[in-house]
Amino acid sequence: MGYPYDGVDLREHPEKYRIGRGEQGVFHAEPYKGELLPLWSFKDEEAVRQSSEGIYKKFLEYRSAGDFVGMDVARKYLQMGWTRSLRYAKYKGGDKSRPREGLDPEKSRGAEVYRRKWRAAAEDEEYLRLKEEHKRRNE
Repeated sequence: MGYPYDGVDLREHPEKYRIGRGEQGVFHAEPYKGELLPLWSFKDEEAVRQSSEGIYKKFLEYRSAGDFVGMDVARKYLQMGWTRSLRYAKYKGGDKSRPREGLDPEKSRGAEVYRRKWRAAAEDEEYLRLKEEHKRRNE
């Protein structure tokens, strides 16, 4: 089953967007997926720094435009960067059947970079205000 907004331009129809839990819907939310996915990487620490900065910059652009859906999708990409980086820090090749003896230091540092940006987005006062407004109107 697809998302209720598969094939919908959420910038044109933000009322169709459902916040969901965690990272839900991140690969279905257009046009934001097309704007954010190319920025998303967790290959190494430098890639994570560039990625998290680029995604957070988009978060701020969406905030300036009063675009809650864009802000929420950007927040989800930052959260997903943290969870994926952490998975690769804990497991060889990100494969949960291949745990490492200890955390991979570079992947662990990358996870922390993403975590800081994710929390900055998730705790942003304007984001929280717009989130409540979106819920009141649409959910």
